[in-house]
Amino acid sequence: MAQYTIPTKETAKPESAAMFANLEKALGFTPNLYAYIGHSPATLANYLSFQQGQAKGAFRAKEREAIFLAVSEVNGCRYCQSAHTALGKMNGFSDDEILQLRAGTHPDEKLNVLTNLAGEIQRTHGHPSPALLDHFFALGYDQAALVDLISLVADKVLANYLHNITQIAIDFPVAPELQAVEA
Repeated sequence: MAQYTIPTKETAKPESAAMFANLEKALGFTPNLYAYIGHSPATLANYLSFQQGQAKGAFRAKEREAIFLAVSEVNGCRYCQSAHTALGKMNGFSDDEILQLRAGTHPDEKLNVLTNLAGEIQRTHGHPSPALLDHFFALGYDQAALVDLISLVADKVLANYLHNITQIAIDFPVAPELQAVEA
């Protein structure tokens, strides 16, 4: 079985070590998944830049966390479920709401459509139902928002797949397993 190592500031390439220092300033630590991405300084730089750009898109931080939770659930990524549970709480979601977002049963119509559409985009490899897309647009979202939503799905796919392959240590409180959750 392959051994996957997590670079540190001391063992990382200099370009990555500098980005780790910036992450530590912003977050208080360098999450293991970001550190692992740091094996490729170019990918880490692109990933961080991409994430910064997403903050200027159609969705607020709370909505982005909801989307990330939904995609991470579809992809079975325990690392991202855990990270976005912590970040979701920091953005005002309760424990019950986080479970509802992961299950696609949140009572808020907009959040429910966002999480269901994001999950369906991932589950169907980009072929969501026309009815769900129509509902998304009927809620006032435009084509730019659709592009932003798909970019958020793509962001999580990278992180989810990296963790699902490497199984690096989860350095956030581990999210509970999802059970049947009612709206």
